[in-house]
Amino acid sequence: MSQRITVKTFKYDGSAYRQWSGTVSRRDGSLLQLDAAFSMDVSHDLLGQIPRGTALVEYYWLDRWYNVLRFLNDDNSTRFFYCNVTTPPKLEEGLLTYIDLDIDVLAQPDLSYEVLDLDEFESNITHYGYSDEVKLRSQAAVAELKAMIEAREFPFDS
Repeated sequence: MSQRITVKTFKYDGSAYRQWSGTVSRRDGSLLQLDAAFSMDVSHDLLGQIPRGTALVEYYWLDRWYNVLRFLNDDNSTRFFYCNVTTPPKLEEGLLTYIDLDIDVLAQPDLSYEVLDLDEFESNITHYGYSDEVKLRSQAAVAELKAMIEAREFPFDS
């Protein structure tokens, strides 16, 4: 039987940010892959309308400072990749938690990409008092994501 996991994200001050659930479809070393669907309709400035039920494949590494969400079209082709810079997630008793660190990388199906929300990150350095480690790890995570996209490494190889 497939395991259901709840994903719960927080801001740096510990306040709850978002929550949803997904089904584990793969476990490989530190990689945890979930199949999920949007539980609400979302209107996003860059992404347009994301209707409830939109399918996605989520890739979490329990030892990395980011995750990758692959949004799917109705035919299961990739709509886009949305990469979140975060603290490494923790998985305990069916609950996956992490702190969202604001910076995101949006990659299109052709693997062109842009880094988003750097201004929000800079603002929150002061607002939340990000440590030097968090600042350095966040910058390294962005560099690693860009390198993975450019090299078409997993999960950007499909």
